[in-house]
Amino acid sequence: MGQVISIIGNKGGTGKTTLSHMLAHGMGLFDRRAVAILTDTYRDKLSKQSRTYLPFDARTPEELDRAKAKLVAADDWTGIIDGGGNRPEMDDKLAAMADLVILPFRDSHEDIRTLVRDLERFPNAYALPSQWPTNRWAEGSAQRSINTLLDGYQQRILAPVYALSCTKILLQNELPRGLPMQLHNACREIAFQVMELLGIEVDDGNWLDAQDPERLAAKMPGALLQMGDEIHAA
Repeated sequence: MGQVISIIGNKGGTGKTTLSHMLAHGMGLFDRRAVAILTDTYRDKLSKQSRTYLPFDARTPEELDRAKAKLVAADDWTGIIDGGGNRPEMDDKLAAMADLVILPFRDSHEDIRTLVRDLERFPNAYALPSQWPTNRWAEGSAQRSINTLLDGYQQRILAPVYALSCTKILLQNELPRGLPMQLHNACREIAFQVMELLGIEVDDGNWLDAQDPERLAAKMPGALLQMGDEIHAA
């Protein structure tokens, strides 16, 4: 059966949508069939064009139920749900349907205070430092905040996803055929640690895909598009 990852959290602006697409793209680079599932009604659906994964519009309860049912019945598929922010009731629903819950947070005390409450609400969730500073002094300050405010949760904190301006490319309606290598690297790194948590075997040799735009483009049609059609027809 397929697996479901819910990227949720009550704090808005932590990068849930970006992370959903980064994770889906990274899984695509590892030859994993992935669906980035949109539930945030303030976001627009995106084109499938040139992606290694399937963006799916589940902004209505009916579409979300269809996506969940299809993923449960599918083999070797992973659904990554973008939960949106400031929706505690929806967070509860998405956490209940997930095999893994991820709570992104940025390097601010406000984010971390909200994160602590969410970690208490979802005791099996993992925290993910998102849009993390790359300047060594700012990163050191952010790490000190974690050490001070998240003492006792250290085992539930994943490796950070560093701030990278090119990640916004994944949120374009249609992707360019060639993506920056640093974007591929960042997506691959987040996918690697998440797949390890899920117990998914990772074939690191497939990283060569990212250097071959033609091969990447060829991954999208076929089974991915068929999956989308089947979800809508269910």
